[in-house]
Amino acid sequence: MASSTVSTPFLQLEFPSTRKRSSSSSSSSRSSFFVPQIKASVSEKPSLSVSVTAPESTKLPIRKIPGDCGIPLFGPYKDRLDYFYNQGRDEYFKSRIQKYQSTVFRTNVPPGPFIAPNPNVVVLLDGKSFPILFDVTKVEKKDVFTGTFMPSTELTGGYRVLSYLDPSEPRHGQLKRLMFFLLKSRRDKVIPEFHSCYTQLFESLENDLAEKGKASFGDANDQAAFNFLARSLYGTNPCDTKLGLDGPKLVQKWVLFQLGPILRLGLPKLIEDSVIHTFRLPPSLIKKDYQRIYDFFYESSGFVLDEAERLGISKEEACHNLVFATGFNSFGGMKIFFPNVMKWIGRAGVKLHTQLATEIRSAVRSAGGEVTMAAMEQMPLMKSVVYEAFRIEPPVPLQFGRAKRDMVIESHEHAFQVKEGEMLFGYQPFATKDPKIFERAEEFVGDRFVGEEGEKLLKHVLWSNGPETENPTVGNKQCAGKDFVMLVSRLLLVEFFLRYDSFEIQVGSSPLGSSITLTSLKRSTF
Repeated sequence: MASSTVSTPFLQLEFPSTRKRSSSSSSSSRSSFFVPQIKASVSEKPSLSVSVTAPESTKLPIRKIPGDCGIPLFGPYKDRLDYFYNQGRDEYFKSRIQKYQSTVFRTNVPPGPFIAPNPNVVVLLDGKSFPILFDVTKVEKKDVFTGTFMPSTELTGGYRVLSYLDPSEPRHGQLKRLMFFLLKSRRDKVIPEFHSCYTQLFESLENDLAEKGKASFGDANDQAAFNFLARSLYGTNPCDTKLGLDGPKLVQKWVLFQLGPILRLGLPKLIEDSVIHTFRLPPSLIKKDYQRIYDFFYESSGFVLDEAERLGISKEEACHNLVFATGFNSFGGMKIFFPNVMKWIGRAGVKLHTQLATEIRSAVRSAGGEVTMAAMEQMPLMKSVVYEAFRIEPPVPLQFGRAKRDMVIESHEHAFQVKEGEMLFGYQPFATKDPKIFERAEEFVGDRFVGEEGEKLLKHVLWSNGPETENPTVGNKQCAGKDFVMLVSRLLLVEFFLRYDSFEIQVGSSPLGSSITLTSLKRSTF
């Protein structure tokens, strides 16, 4: 991640609780494991200077970047078929690591022709080379959020929204400050609104289990997540507006029009590749649906839009950015990550469930029955489990950046010279499961980040477009809502294990992660 050249005062985003839990008799001692309180750092101005220097020196042997992008059109098309159908994404990269005996190589990534004119990338697949994608003094992040192509701005009101802006662009700093303002303004509402929305989710799951013997976590989670975000960040219950219960489905359709070219939807190969991966879906098909989403946010976010005008951003541009940040980034993250964390914890079994329930309930009792930030600091295993879920299956697996100058990139074994303008690509699950950094890297180890030695590994947890040990600023591309996302992910575990002792699941796949079906929920007995 890039370091800023200016001082960075802090906005302390503390999220107090207003609700209590009834206490029980048993308790356990508190742990000393500490993670800094939730905060967002805001640079006074983005770092704009980029020094032009000769390639860096290195002690590792220089190796020419192996790999071949093939014949134009044919090579990218063949690679796309391998990536999606013949091999699948993980095997696509594993086979090339073996072929080239290197975690850095050249290849093509989807979508390729005819959506992306240049699909050629330098791939970074280890924990040492990958972090250069966060260093905005070395890589440009302009229009690379989705990779080698950019969705039409017609899908975002004609604006390039924050995710597509490089920190060197003045609008980046203005919009990121606006996101920090939103998070700070609504910090008091997060914990109580999460409890309210996810209590409804749990009740819905229990009813489905009683009636059908199983319950789909995904649909219920989508509705709960959207309602929570609207209520906590904007003070509006979608059910009381014209939007009703349609928010999640409208957002998902809109996201499909943006990410379809790089998703595997499960359609027949010929249809999916020729329709979704070869040509863009016309934005006009989603225009009315997007307008409904936009209108909801515009009517709900008056206080944020007033702040936007004070920062020099029009209300219209600000609202399109709020739709993207809330609908694409935050809702999309909860839609993908929450089923994933349920999958990993479910597979871990009853022993981990019991340990989590014991720790969480003890800490809440010690806090007088309240779920608070301070209480969650006394839950080292719970925090470690969340970190481990982000490590083993990060919700945003693909990262891109364009080299700003000639430079040297190092893997564990070699150094590679990269030319200015080359597209760098990292597949994050390989970097965060690097066996040279993590023991039992392919395993879900719930207590991996507990204790002093565990804390040292947090710099290699990279889900937020930066290390877990760093903070978002207007001068970098780390997720503005990094600490908000971490908080709500912890709240999911806290609320769940205050209510349940254990659970059983069936796991399937979906275009955006895992599909979870609950087959058993054991209510709290202690």
